[in-house]
Amino acid sequence: MSGDIAKAFARAKARGEGALVAYAMAGDPDLARSVDVFTALVEGGADIVEVGVAFSDPIADGPVIQGASERALKAGSTLKRVLEEVVPEVRRRCPETPLVIMTYVNVIMAMGEERFAKLARERGVSGAILPDLPPEESGSLRATFDAAGVDLIPLCAPTTPRARAEAIAKDARGFVYCVSVAGVTGMRAELPPDLSQRLDLVRNASPVPVVAGFGISSADQARTLSAHADGVVVGSAIVRAAHADGPQAAKALCAEIKRGLKR
Repeated sequence: MSGDIAKAFARAKARGEGALVAYAMAGDPDLARSVDVFTALVEGGADIVEVGVAFSDPIADGPVIQGASERALKAGSTLKRVLEEVVPEVRRRCPETPLVIMTYVNVIMAMGEERFAKLARERGVSGAILPDLPPEESGSLRATFDAAGVDLIPLCAPTTPRARAEAIAKDARGFVYCVSVAGVTGMRAELPPDLSQRLDLVRNASPVPVVAGFGISSADQARTLSAHADGVVVGSAIVRAAHADGPQAAKALCAEIKRGLKR
């Protein structure tokens, strides 16, 4: 395991804050300018950055992120180019911030498990999130990632039974990503009333930090969840802000969310 992610959560905790995991799409609007967006997220207070890698047939992405994926593909974004052109430059500008790849299994398989894990770690990737990879089928890939020092970060869905959620949490790497709502990514005005309970359950079983994602877009939502999670993931709201108004808008949104995460 990389250890980079654990250090980022520890730094946030030492400051009396929940951690902000901020997502943007590599290659949106193009590879070079997406580096400016990722840099702005860190300047705005992001503790961990999720680097989205475009895929033509996403199953978990709502219209905002799917639109970003389509723009990135049109701009020529590929996993190889993200690892060779985007990740090293973000790592150079933001050396202490862990970078986590967010994509789908097909993208990794097309490159090859071992090749991806080796290249990812060499370029400075600390972890990966694959929303279409069930735990029962992750053994080979996780072993490859473990050997390379890349955390394969698991997800727990709202429909995950209690025993399964606890089992996922107990064997987690990096952090546990608790999906707050059923369905796809996207901003929600309200979050499920049982989310706090689900977060507490997973957190009690997990040796690594637990974060909530999908639907979170405001400081008030982050503040509410910070009592039950070690951090939050914000994606669609950031992608929308960056697309509409550029990197500085994304930076301002991160700063606002971080204020909500102060304890």
